[in-house]
Amino acid sequence: PALLRASSPELLRQLRGLALVRGGFVSEGEVAELLREVEPGLGRGRYQSDHWDRAITGYRETERRLRGGAGLALLLRVTPAFPPCRPPRPSAHVLDLLPEGGVGPHVDSVKFCGCTIAGVSLLSPSVLRLRSLRDPQEWLELLLEPGSLYVLRGAARYEFTHEILPDEKSFFGGLRVPRGRRVALIFRNDPPG
Repeated sequence: PALLRASSPELLRQLRGLALVRGGFVSEGEVAELLREVEPGLGRGRYQSDHWDRAITGYRETERRLRGGAGLALLLRVTPAFPPCRPPRPSAHVLDLLPEGGVGPHVDSVKFCGCTIAGVSLLSPSVLRLRSLRDPQEWLELLLEPGSLYVLRGAARYEFTHEILPDEKSFFGGLRVPRGRRVALIFRNDPPG
């Protein structure tokens, strides 16, 4: 509960189990091993200032099939967050954000992503904000500490935008959450059909 804040207790109840965060999902040792696995692929790319859909700034990204021990173990541990008939893809979307970078409010396209999104945060704490498409006054914030897992499904996936707050706006309630470089391993399942 300390890792979630909402505009109302009712919204918190409505999204229970649909938007969740679990701290300490991966250990510091696993974080180091995962970074050793994904850094070579990231290092070949340059940081970009603007994404094709204008949702991301100050980033570089790649798709990576995790083959190391920590990567394979992570995929196995993330899989139960997905419906049994709709498991995650074996490749992770690796997103590397500069401290001043951010992910603007968006809903992942149903053309490219199925019913569940699960992300593991590495390096820097950050705040993930969801905002209702029907009523922008309704919001939910998740505090993503390094090594944490977040999961979005159902209404949290389709009826709310999600964003990673840039450093200057990175607050969780009254708590300042300074953003450094953030690497996330994001797992998705395929859309139906």
